[in-house]
Amino acid sequence: MDPFFLIGTLVCAVSALLCIGAALLRQPPNDITILSVAAVELFLLVYGVGAVIRQLTFEPVLGEAWEFWGYLLTALFVPIGAFWWSIVEKTRWSNFVLAAAGLTVFVMLFRMEQIWDGVAGL
Repeated sequence: MDPFFLIGTLVCAVSALLCIGAALLRQPPNDITILSVAAVELFLLVYGVGAVIRQLTFEPVLGEAWEFWGYLLTALFVPIGAFWWSIVEKTRWSNFVLAAAGLTVFVMLFRMEQIWDGVAGL
């Protein structure tokens, strides 16, 4: 299994758990929840740089490359959208939106891993 995927899974899981915990405690978005989603975004940026380096060193995407890059670009917008939502609506429900961002990015990472390794789509 790809170390990038494992690290991404950990970052997304920690972010989602922190955000769900804050929402269950009826707290509005705070530095911890917002920074946890920022960590997801930072991971995606590093993941993107790593993917470029992997391709430049002739490690090909075994699936459709356009699909992989489309998922990555879309995933980059998910934490940004959740962040803006949490800034505009400062209620505990925004923490659920922040948690959904971590979970959504995890699912997208899983699919990107399948595309990179050439596993057929579901």
